[in-house]
Amino acid sequence: MRDIITIPLTNEESLIIASDNSGGIGMKTEDYVQVSYETVAYYSFRVAAMECIAAGGIPFSVVLHNFCGIDTWCELVKGIQKGLEELNLVEVPITGSTESNFHLQQSAIGLVVLGKKSLSKESEKIFSGDLKFAVIGSPLVGNEVIDQADQVVPLLIFREVSKLEEIMVWPVGSKGILYEFNQMFTNKEFTKEMLSTNLDVVKSSGPATCFIIAFEQNQEEALKKIAAAFYHPITLK
Repeated sequence: MRDIITIPLTNEESLIIASDNSGGIGMKTEDYVQVSYETVAYYSFRVAAMECIAAGGIPFSVVLHNFCGIDTWCELVKGIQKGLEELNLVEVPITGSTESNFHLQQSAIGLVVLGKKSLSKESEKIFSGDLKFAVIGSPLVGNEVIDQADQVVPLLIFREVSKLEEIMVWPVGSKGILYEFNQMFTNKEFTKEMLSTNLDVVKSSGPATCFIIAFEQNQEEALKKIAAAFYHPITLK
C-alpha cells in the first residue's frame, strides 16, 4: 500500500493526503546533515508530492509544520516553491505553522501535500509475468543526496513518466527498493534474490531519490527516452 490516505469526496473525486517529515537535517549545530533550509524543504516536499501524484492525485495545497525557528520560514517556503515549479504547479498555495515558543536543538519539519484524484484514474496494477520493471534514479541518503545530486531523479522526469497511461509509478523511500516492491502488489511477494539490477535493492532512498515503474513491454523505449541515464532495468528471476 502507498504512504497516503484516500478519502472519497464525491462520486467522481477523492482526496489524497500524503506527508513527509525531516529531522536532524538543516543548519543547526546539532544537525547530522548540514544543508540549507531551502534544500530541506525541497526534498521533504518532493517525497510527499511524488506519493500524491503516484497515487493519481493532483496537488492543490501544501501544509508546512516548521520546528526550525521562525527565521527559517521564508527559506523553507522557497524550497517548496522550487519543487512546485518543477512540477508546473506554481499556483498551489502554501500554508502552515512555526513553533516559535521553544528553541529546538535540531532542525525538524513536517509537510503535507493535499491532492484530488478522479475516481476514473487507475493508479494500481495486478502483478503478472508480462510486466516489466525499472528504477528511475538511484537510492541515496544523507550527504549522498548532496554529493551525488546528479543521480537524484529530477521531478521533471517523474512528472513526465507519471503522465503516461497504463504505467504504475511507485516512489522509493527510506526502506529501499525491495520493501517498496513488496508494497506494490498484493498477489506477489519478492525476495532480494529475485531482483536483478545494478542498484542496491535494500539501501535507503532517503527523500525519494528514485522510483519504481511497472509497465508493458511496448512502453520500454518511450520510458528509456524520458529517463535517459536515470533508467535502471530490473529483471525478475
